[in-house]
Amino acid sequence: MHYLRFDTSDSTDGIHTLEALASTRADRHAAVMAEVRQVLDWARQHHPDGPGPLDEGHGWDHDLAVSHEDGGWVAVSLTLIGSEAFAQSLLATFGADDDE
Repeated sequence: MHYLRFDTSDSTDGIHTLEALASTRADRHAAVMAEVRQVLDWARQHHPDGPGPLDEGHGWDHDLAVSHEDGGWVAVSLTLIGSEAFAQSLLATFGADDDE
């Protein structure tokens, strides 16, 4: 991953949140979205019990937000939620934010 770096948090109910943010010039947006697709394709392949609401029995879910900002910048936010096993598997594959 060149653009997405995951920051993690967990809650007392065993649900883990993994969030990646990227803000780039418009000409790099396609590369960011390729990484988003890579992560989501991996999640669907390795954890086929999602995406979907966890309270309905799915193993993971996600939210993707893209916003166009002043000066030709594009911000992408990818948030995934899931079990500890899902979070550990994703981080083993894609890594976490090195600043933690």
